[in-house]
Amino acid sequence: MVTDKLILNGNQVAESIKEALVERIQQLSHKGIVPCLATVLVGENPASATYVRMKGNACKRLGMQSIRIDLPEATTTKELVAAIQQLNDDPGVHGILLQHPVPAHIDERAAFDAIRIEKDVDGVTTLGYAQNAFGFAKFPSCTPAAIMAILAYYNLPIKGKHAVVIGRSPILGKPVSAMLLNQDATVTTCHSRTTHLEDLVRLGDIVVAAVGKPNFVKGDWIKPGAVVLDAGYNEGNIGDVDFEACVENAYAITPVPAGVGPVTIATLLKHTVDAAELLSE
Repeated sequence: MVTDKLILNGNQVAESIKEALVERIQQLSHKGIVPCLATVLVGENPASATYVRMKGNACKRLGMQSIRIDLPEATTTKELVAAIQQLNDDPGVHGILLQHPVPAHIDERAAFDAIRIEKDVDGVTTLGYAQNAFGFAKFPSCTPAAIMAILAYYNLPIKGKHAVVIGRSPILGKPVSAMLLNQDATVTTCHSRTTHLEDLVRLGDIVVAAVGKPNFVKGDWIKPGAVVLDAGYNEGNIGDVDFEACVENAYAITPVPAGVGPVTIATLLKHTVDAAELLSE
């Protein structure tokens, strides 16, 4: 492995975000407010349960409150929306996270859009997506926001750079494309049906991999000196980028694990504190 590369340490970035929250959480506590994140889990997906537990533990370590709502696999869309509405109406809940994916019979978009915009700390609503595209979202989707936080932490330039995003999901590929564009990058958004994908990736000064396929991005796809951000997380702690191959050409690269993931969770906590402050005004 090449060692003279800038390995973008997500744990370090996440710690800087969480350290900045400590005083803000204390100030809220003086007002009798404890920032509270409610997570809703439908069914018994083991990976989803693990993610929810990690988020709850992260809240606890910072002195925040975490409420976990577990619903059975057979929950209907109507029942899920009703549960979310209860959390919307609870003044003690500042952020709501619906763990996805939900079971196939549920209308996921209807469930997401039931979350009130003031509590959409995961940036999953249609309104939140639109606000992000216009550049004024209070709570942009957490993984895209984490990617932008990593670039900012390491002072990696965006303006005028060609960014290639592999993935077009409404909570990752599309919003990060918009965020990069809003910071004056020229953005190419690719997807599973893009022809000559590797040729487009080779043009990228910044490459964001969010395709959900292990080791999908190959080393010879990476332009020498590019910045590579791997937003993938696949079974076995494997990202979407073939790290050992891509690090050869990259100037800077995120590992998996300890890359984008920890910053995503830290961003969720930050958004929850932001929401608690806004709702307490």
